[in-house]
Amino acid sequence: MRLTNVAHLRLPFGRLYGYATTPGEQGAELPLSFDQRRHVGAGDRAGSWTALSLTLDRPVPRERLGQAWLEVIARHGTLRTGFAPGDGNGPELHEIPMGEGRWVEHPIAPGQAPNDALREVLDATCRPFSRPSHRLCVLETAAGPTLILAADHAHVDMWSMLVLARDLLALLDPATAGVVPAAVPAFAEHTRALAARESAPAEVHRRWAEILGAGDDVMPRFPLPLGESLPQPERVEVRDVLDVDEAAAFATRARAEGSSTLGLTVSAMVAVTRELAGSPLRAVFPVHSRYEPAWHDSVGWFITNSVLEADDPEPAACTAAVKEAIHLGSWPLEDVLRPWGGMPEAPGMFAVSWLAMNRLPVRLDSTALEAQYVSATTRTDGVMLWLVLDDAGLHLRCRYPDTLEARQNVGGWLDGLIRRLQELGRTGVGEVLETSGGTMRIQRASREDVPAIVALLADDELGRQREVEDRDRYDRAFDLIDRDDAQFLAVVRQEDGTVVGTMQLSVLPGLSRGGTTRLQIEGVRVDDSVRSHGVGAAMLDWAHRHGRARGATLAQLTTDRSRDRAHLFYERLGYVDSHLGLKRSL
Repeated sequence: MRLTNVAHLRLPFGRLYGYATTPGEQGAELPLSFDQRRHVGAGDRAGSWTALSLTLDRPVPRERLGQAWLEVIARHGTLRTGFAPGDGNGPELHEIPMGEGRWVEHPIAPGQAPNDALREVLDATCRPFSRPSHRLCVLETAAGPTLILAADHAHVDMWSMLVLARDLLALLDPATAGVVPAAVPAFAEHTRALAARESAPAEVHRRWAEILGAGDDVMPRFPLPLGESLPQPERVEVRDVLDVDEAAAFATRARAEGSSTLGLTVSAMVAVTRELAGSPLRAVFPVHSRYEPAWHDSVGWFITNSVLEADDPEPAACTAAVKEAIHLGSWPLEDVLRPWGGMPEAPGMFAVSWLAMNRLPVRLDSTALEAQYVSATTRTDGVMLWLVLDDAGLHLRCRYPDTLEARQNVGGWLDGLIRRLQELGRTGVGEVLETSGGTMRIQRASREDVPAIVALLADDELGRQREVEDRDRYDRAFDLIDRDDAQFLAVVRQEDGTVVGTMQLSVLPGLSRGGTTRLQIEGVRVDDSVRSHGVGAAMLDWAHRHGRARGATLAQLTTDRSRDRAHLFYERLGYVDSHLGLKRSL
């Protein structure tokens, strides 16, 4: 999923409409969470919303879209609540019934970009004290509609936006249309449950005091100068850090280091912070509070803040630091932060948010929907870093003050972090293959591996007839393969780095067999020195897992008629000689 902000949002040109629901009379008062009170207590303002953009592949009548949105609102009580300034004791939260809505066109002025028009709409309608403070918009184009689901942050988090999108899409799907999902608990019920939890133990209070005390008794701040301490126009950097294969190699490296993917990421942050600032990594660390499955389908701000402190860049130590941060954030913050009179914010506050979307119980086809997670444009005096891991890889978005010092220092810190993460992903230790011939590793091939791969391809009577001496031809072919995300040219290495196996894997979407995606396996070769030790079987097992992870449900391969031993090998692995393969020269 692409992480962006509204200034960088990619939208087609079309006609912009918003669905305005009608709020009823203010109802019963509901409890506010600590973070809601802090957010809304800052006053009514623009730029406090978050949104999700989705592109559909078919037109949807606005009437049907509006009705589906009303059913989503009916399911989620959180969307039927609103904030009020209160009577002097701080903001209040109340039940607000929602009536029928109507579509309103929001004209896009001559010369105005669609995302600028959208920003004006959401800045006006998704504010802390708006009723409702959420809005469904649609940008209608000739190619199909783009939906934008938005809400003030006090009502939602990123997980919640996925829930809302999933529920809306299910109601629009002809296969499930008319099936109204059951209501789920509102966030106010979670606030009550959290308030009823026991107070944090003394050890938690002590660690919070130590970490905050190391930074002048305020929440952690970015370790390098940001310039003027007053809020400045924001600068937002959006980067794709690791692709799907690099992310897989990164995860394998983390496991080999006795760490987690997040732990290894924090390790890179610690190393960069030590190198550039000469200090430990300290950051505000948001953690989710959906402790029980009962909250997985609910909508709300299920995020609370913790603090992360890590001084040792060893991956295992950083994983332990992450676990500590999660523990420190698992208690009611109002109690934990009472000695400071609430959250002790200060200019330069540094926060790091991590979301592994590929592990959430709520899933969207982000690629097919061209999904974009969108933040508002605002002014800031701190640094906020979001890292999202999904089926396409690892993505980063960072917001910081647009000052010369921050550009240099935050930009340099980000460059160092991304460089380290990419080095770990691109030179990962690879997946371990345990064979009777020893432990080996399978990795994506590099250009330097081409001569060894060609040698394996030529290492039999058939190969010697087909392969050539022209290295440039192989290099050009490698470049084409390496640029194609559907291709994975694999090498198997012994512990000393020697290449002893190779194969090329291609993921092929198709319409036949009910839209089956196939895994094509070609060029399987194992060096004669390690044959009959289970290397080939381990390679094929890994290939099958690679295919399944990318949606393939059928593996296929061809082998020359003269390779009798290969035929028996593939049959032992479950392959069936069911088709006649034909080739011709072009």
